[in-house]
Amino acid sequence: MPVIQQGTASLRKAKKTTVKTCLDNPFDIQWKTIDGDNMHFILQTLEERIKQIGLKKVEAPRKKKRSSTKKQMERKCDAKCDASNNELPTAEETEGNQQAPGWTDVSIRRQLAIGVNEVTKALEKNELLLLLVCKSAKPAMITSHLIQLSASRDTPAGQVPRLSETIAPLLGLTSVLALGFKRQSDKFTDVIEAIIPKIPTLEVPWFQYRAEGSTANADSSEIHEPEQLEETVEDEHASQKRKRTESNQLDLSDVILQPLKIKKVVPNPNKIKKPPRKKKKAFSA
Repeated sequence: MPVIQQGTASLRKAKKTTVKTCLDNPFDIQWKTIDGDNMHFILQTLEERIKQIGLKKVEAPRKKKRSSTKKQMERKCDAKCDASNNELPTAEETEGNQQAPGWTDVSIRRQLAIGVNEVTKALEKNELLLLLVCKSAKPAMITSHLIQLSASRDTPAGQVPRLSETIAPLLGLTSVLALGFKRQSDKFTDVIEAIIPKIPTLEVPWFQYRAEGSTANADSSEIHEPEQLEETVEDEHASQKRKRTESNQLDLSDVILQPLKIKKVVPNPNKIKKPPRKKKKAFSA
């Protein structure tokens, strides 16, 4: 039997993969689908209004660098075609006919919120009357946070298929994943009134009792207003405390508590770990 010599190399133990546990949202919140007829109506109304207004972003033309050989050929052509160039319009005249780079009407542009970042900021400030989101946004988490934001601000919001394909070329943009209409939008008032009934209401579980709470607050404030005028300062503080307790006591008999989901996250699971380099020992002379 051959004798296997024991080597000096030691087996490297495989490191355990670090797994982080976190609590996940138990609710699966998604955009509601819009019917085909409503989708065509929304896209058609937006297309007609944008064409009527003429809002568009004009980009400055990019100048391409010319090679030395092309420059020499152009000089030869210019020397031969001097007579014909006198009849053609000059470069200054053609530049004057072109529109300046930027938006055609800045005042109308300020009435809109275009893009996910701009729409998110406008929703946080409660400046929108209507929000439309494109269905082709990938990954879906780019626009999923807008559901809770729009529900908390009572802003009608819906996911419209082919929104970017229809609206982006009209505005002179490459893509429009989110389009919001601000409260000061005078040019789009009739469009907003026509589109809002076509959009289904969003269902966010933790906002379903908000309307009942707001009505309770309004009724209690109307009842206690004349009493507060007659009472002294001490009685006012007591009535305010009473109002707060009454408004906080909502009818929560139909509320069903959902258990939190435990999510296990593996940071960068596809990472290939390289073996550590062996340090060279310095031999003494």
